[in-house]
Amino acid sequence: MNKQFTIRVYAIIINKKNEVLLSDEFVLNRKITKFPGGGLEFGEGTIDCLKRELVEETGQEIEVLEHIYTTDFFQRALHNPNIQVISIYYLARFKDNIRFKISVKSFDFKELIEGKQSFRWKQIKDLQKNDLSLPIDKKVLEIIKSKY
Repeated sequence: MNKQFTIRVYAIIINKKNEVLLSDEFVLNRKITKFPGGGLEFGEGTIDCLKRELVEETGQEIEVLEHIYTTDFFQRALHNPNIQVISIYYLARFKDNIRFKISVKSFDFKELIEGKQSFRWKQIKDLQKNDLSLPIDKKVLEIIKSKY
């Protein structure tokens, strides 16, 4: 049995209204809500990965402000029990005013096609663990709520 790691890098983007940016996605034949970001590619540093992912997802560049959290517990990948997930979270902000669509409802796309994605803001004070799909995101929510 081949055991592997996957490294994921995510942005915590908070606006002036104390709302955090969420990504609603259809991946692996399921709807998930998570923080924006994605997988580290071989040869990339974590910050370069995050910058690339946000340009791919939003079309906009970000500035990384500070490290928030790196996974400190064992977490299996949801899609493969032989893969361990390490996630790294950074506080970030967009370099320019937002030019991509911000939705007011979750999963604001018509068809459930692999890779479909929409973004929305949610008040940090109103965000609950059950609003997020990924176990490590739920841990990060505790940190965000305590700091912001």
